[in-house]
Amino acid sequence: CVRQYQPPVSLFSCAYERRFPTCHLIPMFVDSDVISEETSEDRSFHRIERRCKLDVDAPRLLKRIAGVDYVYFIQKNSLNHRERTLHIESHNETFSNRVIIRELCCYSVHPENEEWTCFEQSASLDIKSFFGFESTVEKIAMKQYASSIKKGKEIIEYYLRELEEEGITCVPRWSPCPPSHTKPMVPVVIPALPITPTITIEAPPESMNEIQVCKEGSSPLGSLNDALVASPDDKLDADYIKRYLGDLTPLQESCLIRLRCWLQETHKGKIPKDEHILRFLRARDFNIDKAREILCQSLTWRKQHQVDYLLDTWSSPHVLHDYYTGGWHHHDKDGRPLYILRLGHMDTKGLVRALGEESLLRHVLSINEEGLRRCEENTKVFGRPISCWTCLVDLEGLNMRHLWRPGVKALLRIIEVVEANYPETLGRLLILRAPRVFPVLWTLVSPFIDENTRKKFLIYAGNDYQGPGGLVDYIDKEIIPDFLGGECMVCNLPEGGLVPKSLYRTAEELENDEIRLWTETIYQSASIFKGAPHELLIEIIDASSVITWDFDVCKGDVIFNIYHSKRAPQPPRKDPLATHGITSPAGNNMQLIDKSWLLGQDYSMVESPLTCKEGESVQGSHVTRWPGFYILQWKFHSMPACATTNLPRVDDVLATLQVSSHKCKVMYYTEVLVPNCVISIVIISSLSSYCHFKGVI
Repeated sequence: CVRQYQPPVSLFSCAYERRFPTCHLIPMFVDSDVISEETSEDRSFHRIERRCKLDVDAPRLLKRIAGVDYVYFIQKNSLNHRERTLHIESHNETFSNRVIIRELCCYSVHPENEEWTCFEQSASLDIKSFFGFESTVEKIAMKQYASSIKKGKEIIEYYLRELEEEGITCVPRWSPCPPSHTKPMVPVVIPALPITPTITIEAPPESMNEIQVCKEGSSPLGSLNDALVASPDDKLDADYIKRYLGDLTPLQESCLIRLRCWLQETHKGKIPKDEHILRFLRARDFNIDKAREILCQSLTWRKQHQVDYLLDTWSSPHVLHDYYTGGWHHHDKDGRPLYILRLGHMDTKGLVRALGEESLLRHVLSINEEGLRRCEENTKVFGRPISCWTCLVDLEGLNMRHLWRPGVKALLRIIEVVEANYPETLGRLLILRAPRVFPVLWTLVSPFIDENTRKKFLIYAGNDYQGPGGLVDYIDKEIIPDFLGGECMVCNLPEGGLVPKSLYRTAEELENDEIRLWTETIYQSASIFKGAPHELLIEIIDASSVITWDFDVCKGDVIFNIYHSKRAPQPPRKDPLATHGITSPAGNNMQLIDKSWLLGQDYSMVESPLTCKEGESVQGSHVTRWPGFYILQWKFHSMPACATTNLPRVDDVLATLQVSSHKCKVMYYTEVLVPNCVISIVIISSLSSYCHFKGVI
């Protein structure tokens, strides 16, 4: 996490110290004691170490098992007046033999403006063992850390305002000798801070402003200064923004442009529309690094499962047409497409037994894809940006039958996939006629729904939706269906009812069908480890053939090589774990080049190595000059500082697996184009369209 503030570092250090020995703004922060403290002779450096007492929000059962009521952390604050930095380090003292939590924070001078402050924050969590509650502890730690990041900004702003109210708006820089002043000084004493207590009071600075930026050097999205100020060439047309994107601040516009440029550079022109990129930026509060990560994951998922042309290829089974009680119905008062789902009339158990979880998921994905298409259409119709839709869920008839465990499991899976790949597409969710059993269902599913999404839920019990603040506030009465008290007599939704058991399928049939649904992809996945590259063998019979490839780097950085050999490599060695009856995480990792082979003698390199960064989409081709065996290789990319270790290949895979940071993942597709043969090439041209053509080489 990197933030930029306008007040200088010296003022921030004053504000930060006011959090101790305890802070009423942080209820979990009970108390703190000073363990040690030291100050340099010239008072340019001050270090203080504290033991902080925290009342962590954890389940009572977990506290009883652990045998503690409070958790203690050790925190070291190092204030360097000479370099104008404040470093904060903290680690847990409680359960340090089971869980290791470390956090680093730094306030420093902004490189472009010395009157501004940069704030950086990072943390790590390593859970060795915790009485079998490892996943619970991880969730608690992540929740607390996310809360800390969110609350930290509010707290520092509070104390800065407090300083300003006391007349403290500027702190003079440290100097070895007492500075001479031309203006009279107003002394202000701050007992909590061990620095010279003389502070110059000048005119108040500009109001504090926080800007989310990318950490310099962390990604090719532009420097820190680039993220703050966009050049005139980086501006979008104002009419285009107003017509298709909505209100954007200059910073938001800059984030959109930089993320789009990065996608154009790394995805070779195959990028989604601005509206879709904007959804991911909004989902991460315009933090470019976070938005880029989830967007790249989503693009890879769409590519692997061919979601881009799902609407053209997916045909819903007849049982869905008859028993899935949902459908699109006009639009709400804001012009958003309206989807109505009569969940209480739906036989979820029957649908799962007749179709399987994956078919239901594909149907829901087709609904979301249709929603994106309808948003584009309504944007053109209404002449203003419409990027999301409204969903109306009628729960009349919902009972315990709907809480059938496999059905709830399927629902949670659908929520997980939709949350990850369709962020900020739900504008409003209206839940009507919620029965008494609804709180049980809500308790099960709400933890899997993003907090920002949950804020868009409006829940009505009984007939409350018919009164003030009900449906008529959001949907025109002539569009509200008659079964909800409206005037619309035509709402083409299936009546639902129980799915006949004659349509149920066996567990084996469902399993085979689900495997088929999600393996119908031209792409394969592979893991790459330090010392264990993934290699693919291609035999070429006719010279002047063309080897084509299309791969995405899903995790880590890799080096892509192409080699040629006149002799066939030996069959790949067996996974060393397989001999012990254990399935290795490297099961989709294959190595062909024997470690005894010599480059230039047994095989040769035919293309220059290509370094590919995480998130890149790479396409290319190679015209073969000789028949024989070609080997495509994806190799772990080590930084120069790590290149001193020369691990053996297959024999040391087990050792490399122990270091999760030494793992990369790629998704790839290759094809050999033979002269004078009819070939079929699928080119995915954008997120929402594709073209399929044939040609002769």
